[in-house]
Amino acid sequence: MQTSFKDKVALVTGGGGGIGRATVLAFARAGARVVVADIAADAGQETVALVQAAGGEASFIRTDVTQADQVQAMVAHTVAAYGRLDCAFNNAGIEEEHLRLADCSEATFDRIMGINVKGVWLCLKYQLAQMQQQGGGAIVNTASVAGLVGAPKMAAYSASKHAVLGLTKSAAIEYARKGIRVNAVCPGVIRTAMYERAVAADPQIGVAAAQMHPLGRLGEVDEVAAVVLWLSSDAASFVTGHAHTVDGGLTAV
Repeated sequence: MQTSFKDKVALVTGGGGGIGRATVLAFARAGARVVVADIAADAGQETVALVQAAGGEASFIRTDVTQADQVQAMVAHTVAAYGRLDCAFNNAGIEEEHLRLADCSEATFDRIMGINVKGVWLCLKYQLAQMQQQGGGAIVNTASVAGLVGAPKMAAYSASKHAVLGLTKSAAIEYARKGIRVNAVCPGVIRTAMYERAVAADPQIGVAAAQMHPLGRLGEVDEVAAVVLWLSSDAASFVTGHAHTVDGGLTAV
């Protein structure tokens, strides 16, 4: 079974930081050529520089995943640069909501849905077309434990991640006979820059987050990246339509 991604081409959205950057670096270490997509150009270019400094091959394309022409251009850039698209990790997403449902603004709801749901749908639309044309591939979407259970004061975010799982499962069924596998990863609370900012504002968030998980700690970005690579590899050749939790036992409670 494949453990190396030598001669493979991977595309990662939201690759400028956090789980996305960790996954880009993991793909590159495993031998893949990687396209980094992010709306933040400086962060995305920094990820590419890290890959290149380690002897890997990567390129950057600025992409707003809510815009169809930019997503189409992202996939076209990948094929133009490296000839094909073997693995895609649709990771770009936001979480900007900390209010009860009735207090969430319509603008916040629309923004969350636009990036987290429409963005994944657009990525799938153009990635699936390319993979079908070349005869196969593997896609992983970032969902969340909030896509498996309810999330107080995060109703729109939770709804968006439930939608990601619906897209994942539907696409997996539709394209299974085309040699394309589509799965999702559902992280618990992961130590990212976003998390660190929240803790800086309220240290109790860190204590509560660690206690939520039966393992008694937060997850690390490299732990999520490892699951993404496994789902993208031939080692997971009989796995499709699956929501893989990386949550320290949180959803087992």
